[in-house]
Amino acid sequence: MKTLPIGISSFEKIRTDGYYYVDKIHFVEKLGKDGYYFLSRPRRFGKSLFVDTLKQAFLGKKELFEGLYLYDNWYWDKAHPVVHISFDLCIKV
Repeated sequence: MKTLPIGISSFEKIRTDGYYYVDKIHFVEKLGKDGYYFLSRPRRFGKSLFVDTLKQAFLGKKELFEGLYLYDNWYWDKAHPVVHISFDLCIKV
């Protein structure tokens, strides 16, 4: 039985380790058409996972998207450079 990816914000880990994943990726297709976006959501609403999913798509990792919307609806022939800056504070006390 698959488990929920609580606290996991890596798209690659979720897809390769067999966690549940709800495909909301069809929103990615709309992002490049209208201009700039500000991702404002409350804590723990998947902002980091969504940004990591974008990163994997632009890097051209098609195998991670098998069975998902982008697999057949993305231009996989060209990978794009990605700068991913994380402000995640992992402080252990």
